[in-house]
Amino acid sequence: MRYCLLAFSFSVLLGSCKLMPKKDEKSNSKNKTSMMTNGFKPVEWAQATNIYEVNIRQYSPQGTFNAFTASLPRLKEMGVQTLWFMPIYPIGRQNRKGGLGSYYSIQDYTAISPDYGTIEDFKSLVKQAHELGFKVILDWVANHTSWDHVWTQSHPQYYTRDSAGGFQPPFADWADVIDLDFNNKDLWKAMINAMSFWVKETDIDGFRCDMAHLVPLEFWKQARAELDQQKPLFWLAETEEPHYHEVFDASYTWEFLHKMEAFWRQETTIAGLDSVLVKYDSLFPKQALRLYFTSNHDENSHSGSEYERMGEAARAFAVLCATWNGIPLLYNGQELPNKKRLAFFERDPIDWSGKYDLHDFYKILLNLHSSHPALRAGDSTVQTIRLRTTEETKVFAFLRRKADRQVLVVLNLSGEKDLHFDITDENLSGLFRNSFSGAANDFTSARSFEMQPWEYLVYEK
Repeated sequence: MRYCLLAFSFSVLLGSCKLMPKKDEKSNSKNKTSMMTNGFKPVEWAQATNIYEVNIRQYSPQGTFNAFTASLPRLKEMGVQTLWFMPIYPIGRQNRKGGLGSYYSIQDYTAISPDYGTIEDFKSLVKQAHELGFKVILDWVANHTSWDHVWTQSHPQYYTRDSAGGFQPPFADWADVIDLDFNNKDLWKAMINAMSFWVKETDIDGFRCDMAHLVPLEFWKQARAELDQQKPLFWLAETEEPHYHEVFDASYTWEFLHKMEAFWRQETTIAGLDSVLVKYDSLFPKQALRLYFTSNHDENSHSGSEYERMGEAARAFAVLCATWNGIPLLYNGQELPNKKRLAFFERDPIDWSGKYDLHDFYKILLNLHSSHPALRAGDSTVQTIRLRTTEETKVFAFLRRKADRQVLVVLNLSGEKDLHFDITDENLSGLFRNSFSGAANDFTSARSFEMQPWEYLVYEK
């Protein structure tokens, strides 16, 4: 998809600015309008939720559902709202990569990997999570299966074929999986039935759909229409295709993640960060929920922890991801923090030390996001305002407000010590409380700051 880069004005009100489309962008504007009237509505809890991604294989030395269940009270106390479980299904053996294979090479859509436990273990986990107030979503991989998936024997017509008539990967480097043929409408029925199994049998609350844009949008429309009749579900798409919000509640912000990484490498500037956020605002419908994160299973295993990719900026960017207009995502272990790359195809448990140095850091951010009306995601009554400062190349400051409720975020995105600057924007005024220290600050007349390298400040009015 062709995206336009838009010039940013620091006085712009994100979410209410008017942008005139170019001739070749009129279709985007039309699609955006249709996305606002698609008839699908997010579940009530989605706008204030956060997501904690669970990698059962690497979470504990045991690598089981039962071992993870012991962490539920701790995660609840930290403010986690939604648990996303990476694929929990049996992993294919044919053409497997590594010793244990990829979680995303699935052998049976309606079975549990014996490495993790039993279906009863998972039901018990979901039940206990619900009793503590968590929501639970499952990873769903609709585009491909393992080479030895049960359908390869029972329904080989569900797959695309190469020139010799054999199964084929979707892409050459995805050699451990084979491509499903969504031209076959019988496949649609089978796939929806498989998804329905998990809703009926285990009472999950939604799906995170892997590489959702590789599957026709019409399939997702039918799947959601049918499955939401069983229970209103939360739908998260791993995609940055705006028109997939015709079906999905939430989508990824891969481009912004990579822009944050580029910022640490000094390959872009604060203006570069702003350009992506403004682009998102212009291309996505106002009610679209966007997932912001500094790490996940892909980035950690293949590119490194957030400290490899973002260095000293990692914590400041975590604050940004938790307070901007979206849903914050944590990957298991970030609360330690985990600084190692977790192997993707082998057992490589997180080194839980018993000390959770960032527990309170994330607890403050997650609870603020879930409780403060000005931090609701995709809420058309919330305004997000980038604030002018006297250090615009070093300071990223913004205000989020809903009526008289406001949250102020100020980030020193530089290594400069004792950085002195003023916020000169008229939108900031009144008495605020520091969310981390509890100290009061009156910004009615004085808006001067002194910050240390990569420091972050969060205030509630």
